[in-house]
Amino acid sequence: MKIRKAVFPVAGLGTRVLPATKAMPKEMLTIVDKPLIQYVYDEAKEAGIEHFVFVTGRNKGVIEDHFDRMFELDATLAARGKKAEMEVLAQNQPEAGAVSFTRQQAPHGLGHAVWCARDIVGDEPFAVVLPDELVLNTPGCLAQMIAAAEQLPEKSNLIAVEAVPEHLTHQYGICGVGQRHSCGNMFEVAGMVEKPPKGTAPSNFSITGRYILQPEIFKILENQERGAGGEIQLTDAMIALARTQKFYGVEFEGERHDCGSKAGFLRANIAFGMKRAELRDGLIAEMKRYLES
Repeated sequence: MKIRKAVFPVAGLGTRVLPATKAMPKEMLTIVDKPLIQYVYDEAKEAGIEHFVFVTGRNKGVIEDHFDRMFELDATLAARGKKAEMEVLAQNQPEAGAVSFTRQQAPHGLGHAVWCARDIVGDEPFAVVLPDELVLNTPGCLAQMIAAAEQLPEKSNLIAVEAVPEHLTHQYGICGVGQRHSCGNMFEVAGMVEKPPKGTAPSNFSITGRYILQPEIFKILENQERGAGGEIQLTDAMIALARTQKFYGVEFEGERHDCGSKAGFLRANIAFGMKRAELRDGLIAEMKRYLES
């Protein structure tokens, strides 16, 4: 299964982190010195993705600008001899034609956002990456999933899963655990349920924000009825697709950070800052100074 394209649903309103997202997309909030969207783009690029599809909405034009060239900035940096900064910008610049943008005109849910990318993705398997979930690890989560996909037959679907405390399973989409695959960190998904009532979850494996899906999901999403919250839910469409195609859960390595919540956003800044050798000592010193005060 060659996975060439990744879909990034970035049309959400970011209500969990208001007022920061009133005038700025949540995907442009910075973790240390890079916006969220840059981290997930880098993760997909590392995984071998060739075409990056962003499903945007109103007031999201700055995301498109972020992946474009700024000639004034380039010229200013060159005139001032700032070669290091120019190299950073060059590394973050996608190749011409490698990025596409399409609109989700109304907030109809994650499933609808993925469906909006149908004509760009076409008839091939593709990845879905939720930008407000970061995974701190090398190799990245999507690279681990694509490596797992290579061990499976065609027409297989994959979901990144993470074990959560059993008393919190009612807060997540949960998948049941079927037969284990020989590679060890993967199992057949035996059913999926969105936020099961307490004490009814089939396992403690939560569905996280990384997927590899077959194109047949688009036909299902096209006629998908609204689910939880009155929105078209991707999980509901995956449940329908699972009647004819196998799904596998991939237990990825790494720390997952929910940057769509205020506490998760702060934690991610600390975690990613601590991973930077040039920042670690200063960050530790500042945190000790603050705690002692």
